[in-house]
Amino acid sequence: MQRIYMDHSATTPLDEEVLEVMLPYLREIHGNPSSVHVFGSEARKGLNEAREKVAAALGASSPEEIIFTSGATESNNIAIQGVARALSSRGRHIITSSIEHHAVLDTVKYLGQIGFEVTFLPVDQYGMVDPDELAENITEDTILVSIMAANNEIGTIQPFEKIGEICRERGVYFHTDAVQAIGYLPFNLKEQPVDMLSLSAHKFYGPKGIGALYCRKGTKIRQLCFGGAQERKIRPGTENLPGIVGLGRAIELATTDIENRSRNLAALRDRLIRGLLEIEDIRLNGHPQKRLPGNVNVSVLYVEGESLLLDLDLKGVAASSGSACTSGSLDPSHVLMAIGLDHQTAQGSLRLSLGKSNTVAEIDYTVKCLKEIVERLRKMSPVLKK
Repeated sequence: MQRIYMDHSATTPLDEEVLEVMLPYLREIHGNPSSVHVFGSEARKGLNEAREKVAAALGASSPEEIIFTSGATESNNIAIQGVARALSSRGRHIITSSIEHHAVLDTVKYLGQIGFEVTFLPVDQYGMVDPDELAENITEDTILVSIMAANNEIGTIQPFEKIGEICRERGVYFHTDAVQAIGYLPFNLKEQPVDMLSLSAHKFYGPKGIGALYCRKGTKIRQLCFGGAQERKIRPGTENLPGIVGLGRAIELATTDIENRSRNLAALRDRLIRGLLEIEDIRLNGHPQKRLPGNVNVSVLYVEGESLLLDLDLKGVAASSGSACTSGSLDPSHVLMAIGLDHQTAQGSLRLSLGKSNTVAEIDYTVKCLKEIVERLRKMSPVLKK
């Protein structure tokens, strides 16, 4: 039986070229980058080169604006809590959206429990934040806006540059969780009005357990952990050098010829969407045009998403029903509920996220399988309309 991977939003396989550059740092180059001897110098060279690659890929003004972390969850926490701690005497109001990843939502909810005021902006039926509504909610007490670049479940791309412009005009820091956008959307942070940006290597064919936070020079942020001078003291601790080197190469590969690769991936996505919409009583979730090139999220009426996933897996197709970080929850997706879906429709959701290895043949096979699966499951459904 063939195996087809369509869960790239959860994680991506490690690129062979990335593994190759990591191997010397797992085998031979074992020095601590903070050491002054030759072993440390070798390690520090790899660290500095990786930082330069990440800065270049993001269009940052300086490599010093890149802070390596364990992943986007830590980056989000450092950005949000760090600004909150640094600016709490100036203001205690934070704005985010109702469809953020839990790494953002849970962080701002925690801050709400210790005296900060948090505004959760609603989204429209496509999962889009209204920049005008954001502007209306900014007050003299607002210190931070955190809105993701693109949603991890429904793929909607937010107008984050417009949001950043509003924040800059009002003197408010803007942070964006860009985990799903790296490698699919171009960034030029010298020009784009973004103060902080979070990313994670395993979303663009890099290793797991390594990420980065872009922090624009001059941004006031306070450290959460103590014990070392690494990463500008904002993220102390001996660096994960093999992971950092892998991140550097992965983002370099992911941002090369990005427009061409995104266009090719979008063609596969659209073919998959067309095939799925041939199934009766199925709806596309997310914006029909302003969506990530590899994201397809649908709700199949009268069928449970878990049943779809299990049957697809038996056919050799790996997919998901939403964020991998909440896969153990029985609750419907907060993202799908926020765009207006009822509980039952949200429970019948399916996310198919494509990557560079997927083919037209795999798309067609998946559509064929889903048509058969849906027909069989609906015959068994107790809620199927009569």
